[in-house]
Amino acid sequence: MRWWDIEPVMAIEQELFPDDAWSRGMFWSELAGARHPAATRYYVVAEQDSRLIGYAGLAAVAGMGDVQTIAVAREEWGTGLGARLLTDLLRQAGAFECREVLLEVRVDNTRAQRLYERFGFEPIGFRRGYYQPGNVDALVMRLATDHEEGKIHG
Repeated sequence: MRWWDIEPVMAIEQELFPDDAWSRGMFWSELAGARHPAATRYYVVAEQDSRLIGYAGLAAVAGMGDVQTIAVAREEWGTGLGARLLTDLLRQAGAFECREVLLEVRVDNTRAQRLYERFGFEPIGFRRGYYQPGNVDALVMRLATDHEEGKIHG
């Protein structure tokens, strides 16, 4: 993801997450941590026919990865794009030498939960009232690394 991707990212962000969409400033801030030798962030976009159709981001600090966001344009649901984006994030988590990867997902987003479970993420807890407005809980999920191979499961 580059600065010129922010506007099309915002269109998807606002369509999919109208109540709790990230701001442009949040994306700018995340990208600032992605493009230098000591980067702790990784953001990627998916395009088809010169149109942005998905994006994902990962933060990595002290051996722990955190999936910041994954979004796929609604018309691309069911195509496997979410799985490809998650695969890319997990590859990068391995490059960042993460021992584990965490994420939060809305408790009412069973579609995303099924994707994460297919990759081996397991529920480890809840964050009460994490998503606002609406006071919706987040399910916290974790994926451990394979210590023998030094790779992320999934």
